[in-house]
Amino acid sequence: MAEAILRHELGNQVRVLSAGTRPQPQVAEEAITALRLAHLPTEGLYSKDISAVTNEPIDLVVTVCDNAKETCPVFPRPVPRIHLPFHDPHGEPLESFVRIRDEIQARLVPAVREALGVDQEITAASSER
Repeated sequence: MAEAILRHELGNQVRVLSAGTRPQPQVAEEAITALRLAHLPTEGLYSKDISAVTNEPIDLVVTVCDNAKETCPVFPRPVPRIHLPFHDPHGEPLESFVRIRDEIQARLVPAVREALGVDQEITAASSER
């Protein structure tokens, strides 16, 4: 969900990559539904392992669960990191996914904006969501 939300909120100002240290085989249907209920695009979302992004040029690593923080790999060059843990609602009802979606919007988006120096007014003007 964080990938879709950050893409929507930060528009064309940043490139968002998402991967997990122990990803599920597929994105949870409840996550897709929670995003769609907020009119957020879900096209192209799929579950991927961290190895899929370790060689990408990355300016910021964001970990959203404590396990990922502890097991996040070392990237080829030093990369700033921020950690904002969120409860993993996997296996829970849709309401849990909606709550986490809203927490991601409220906490993660401002943190990433600040860490990357992305201006909120510019983002609002260029956002396509």
